[in-house]
Amino acid sequence: MKVIVAEHAGFCFGVKRALDMVLKAADGGRPLYTLGPLIHNPQVVEKLRAAGVEVVQDIKNIKEGWIVMPSHGVPKEVTNAAREAGLRVIDVTCPFVAKVHKRAAELARAGFQVAVVGDAGHSEVKGILSAAGDDAATVSSPEEAAATEWSDRVGIVAQTTQVEDRFRRIVETISANVKDAVAFDTICYATRDRQNAVLELAPQVQAIVVVGGRNSANTNRLREICESTGLPTHHIETADEIQPDWFTSMDIVGLTAGASTPNWIIEEVKRKLESG
Repeated sequence: MKVIVAEHAGFCFGVKRALDMVLKAADGGRPLYTLGPLIHNPQVVEKLRAAGVEVVQDIKNIKEGWIVMPSHGVPKEVTNAAREAGLRVIDVTCPFVAKVHKRAAELARAGFQVAVVGDAGHSEVKGILSAAGDDAATVSSPEEAAATEWSDRVGIVAQTTQVEDRFRRIVETISANVKDAVAFDTICYATRDRQNAVLELAPQVQAIVVVGGRNSANTNRLREICESTGLPTHHIETADEIQPDWFTSMDIVGLTAGASTPNWIIEEVKRKLESG
């Protein structure tokens, strides 16, 4: 079976930067921990654990050593608490995520209620909210935006892994219901490139396989976009999950991967699809 890989798939700049920084730190032989998963890919997290990098969910569980703040960012209070506890902090927050924090803080200081277009409860969104003022709110759909009571002035930013069309429709909804709305499209270029690439891929294939962690927001957005094309779409984490009967009577399949998916996993999936 022929497999076409999307032009943009797999690791983005921010994820590669974070992984390189942590692997370099791990070479020092010091006690090293990540606060939650470094990135939302279980296979990469397991490789880091094998290299001596442990995952903790609370800084209170660490007595000494170095703590890594993950690529999707954390609330500023968490970083401050880690330093106050005497831990050495390695902050690998993606620069694009850090820019959203900065923009949200600027809007809050200017007197805007901040609306964060994103997935409520997601680690990245929690971090953005921590910079956005006490009255900040998360919205994930135009319907939710319409049902929310907003102040007269609303500043809108996006989780970096959101879908462009959804962001635009939410901005339109909020703008129609408040006196003063300003919006900043903070979806990162890597997310946009991967989403556009899969839309370009769709007309060329009979089905699409999306590879990435099930806890990865950007991978789930890719899956949603693929499903919206009407093509059979299969979201997997590893090649072992592939079922041959998914592709009965098919000659050509598309392959894409989230920004936290390493190339070695993409290659394993590609080889298995081609041999099927």
